[in-house]
Amino acid sequence: MTDQQNTEAAEAQGPQFSLQRIYVRDLSFEAPKSPAIFRQEWTPSVALDLNTRQKPLEGDFHEVVLTLSVTVKNGEEVAFIAEVQQAGIFLIQGLDEASMSHTLGAFCPNILFPYAREALDSLVTRGSFPALMLAPVNFDALYAQELQRMQQEGSSTVQ
Repeated sequence: MTDQQNTEAAEAQGPQFSLQRIYVRDLSFEAPKSPAIFRQEWTPSVALDLNTRQKPLEGDFHEVVLTLSVTVKNGEEVAFIAEVQQAGIFLIQGLDEASMSHTLGAFCPNILFPYAREALDSLVTRGSFPALMLAPVNFDALYAQELQRMQQEGSSTVQ
């Protein structure tokens, strides 16, 4: 079959989505004030930063990486900093550009989040701190906000 015939055959089948692999790409934990931090009254404040990125691999394969970075302070002191880069390889075929963008920007990170949350939680408890129990994240809303921000930036630069 030629490339054109392969493309036509894939389009005839309709859109396809398949999770190929989920893995931890990077994991780090730092508790700069231990062991002294364990002897203080525990009144934590949590700052969560999350980010996604994607890159095409060969063929219709794509890597999506969800990064969760947490900084927990006890009063003014940093109790710990933890970060996980949870990644996945996805096979995605037959989507138009807008659907592909949404799938990579919202749907795939939504699949990765429970794995990232569990890895982060495990890391924190191994550091002898209370579990984080991060709330679910609405990646569709975050994706829509990012699209709106990009459109506003695009329209403001054109003026």
